[in-house]
Parts: sequence; C-alpha cells; structure tokens
Amino acid sequence: MDIVRSPISTLNHIYEISGVEVGQHFYWQIGGFQVHGQVLLTSWVVIAVLLGSATIAVRDPQTIPTGGQNFVEYILEFFRDLTRTQIGEEEYGPWVPFIGTMFLFIFVSNWSGALLPWGILKLPQGELAAPTNDINTTVALALLTSVAYFYAGLTKKGLGYFGKYIQPTPILLPINILEDFTKPLSLSFRLFGNILADELVVAVLVSLVPLIVPIPVMFLGLFTSGIQALIFATLAAAYIGESMEGHH
Repeated sequence: MDIVRSPISTLNHIYEISGVEVGQHFYWQIGGFQVHGQVLLTSWVVIAVLLGSATIAVRDPQTIPTGGQNFVEYILEFFRDLTRTQIGEEEYGPWVPFIGTMFLFIFVSNWSGALLPWGILKLPQGELAAPTNDINTTVALALLTSVAYFYAGLTKKGLGYFGKYIQPTPILLPINILEDFTKPLSLSFRLFGNILADELVVAVLVSLVPLIVPIPVMFLGLFTSGIQALIFATLAAAYIGESMEGHH
C-alpha cells in the first residue's frame, strides 16, 4: 500500500505547490474568471487621473499656449520626437498616440505606487499598490506591444513580412521565431521586477528605519520609475519601427 500511495502523495504535493502565490489578492469573479480586483481599482484611478488631467489642460485651447496647455504641448512634442527617432520620419505619425499612452500609463502607475498612500485603504484581502506591481498588468502591456508591431509589419508589407524570419539565412528561422517570444517576456519582466523590487526595498526600510533614511530611496524610486516608463516606450517604438523596416 505504501508503494501505491507514494506516487499519489507526490502528485498531491505538486498540486499544492502549484497553488502557491506571491502575496494575497482581492479576487473578483467576472464571467467565471477570477481577476485581481485591487489591480483593476488602481488602474481605474490611473486612467481617471490621465483623462481628467488631459480634459482640464485642453478644455480652452489658445492659439498662443499658456499654463497647462503649454505643458501638454511640450509632452506631446516629447512623444513625437521619441516616436520619430525610433520609427522614422515617414511612418511615425499614427503611432504617437499609442507610444504616448503607453508611456503615460506606466509613468503615472509607477508614481502612484510611490506617492499615493494606498495602504490607508483596507481591502478584505491583499492591498492596493501600483498597477505595474502586478505581473498581469506588465504582461498585458507587453502583449499589446507585440500585437502592435505585428500589425505594423503586416500592414506595411502584407504576408511578405514573414520573410524576415528566413533572413539572412533560413538556418536562423528558429532563432528569429524565438526572438518574437523573448521581446514581450523581457518587456514585462523588466518592468515588473524593477517596480516590485523598488516597493519592497522602501517597505523594508520604512519598517526598519521609519525616519529620514527611506526618503532618499523613495526619491530614487521616483527617478527609476520614470526611467522604466521611458525604456518601455522606447523599446515599443523600436520594435514597431523594426517590423516596418525589415530585418536588422
């Protein structure tokens, strides 16, 4: 009997390990699926902040911009330069909204985790944090980027886009295919890992040394959060530009 029970016991242990999660989550049941409710809540807050700020800034546009309109136009020019540099002068125009939206959502999400006191709001399970602190958010953003550069390549070249997989030689076909899987993986895990690590470091320092010491680390976190948004947007634009130009 012991010999029979041993494999069954092993399978039970493997099943238990497969259910292990990092932290606790506030689950919502939507259409038979479990979703992380705290991520949706904080994402809605970020989207509301972006929409509200944009509405207020451009509600009364002037020929000679001043105040908020001047700031918004400066940001828009920054997005245009970023997209133009990575995609090219002829093709960059339609992609400015996509790259700008990616940058702003990630930037505001990262800063919300560092600046807003999410811990004050208590949930039945889990806790509120930056949306980019959840791997599902970063994977979704990375997959959107993948869909975008496939769409860009197919729109520009049609089925000839797939010819890049056998360039410069068909021997590299497996590596070229693998590259399309590693791009979203690197985008998602880079963003998720940096934001999670930053919040963990600040949380540990605050618990050990509540005064003064964590403040410089928090300012450094704000800087790195902005850098992560810039890196993600730059790589997304570069992948889109590469798909339209061909194999490099």
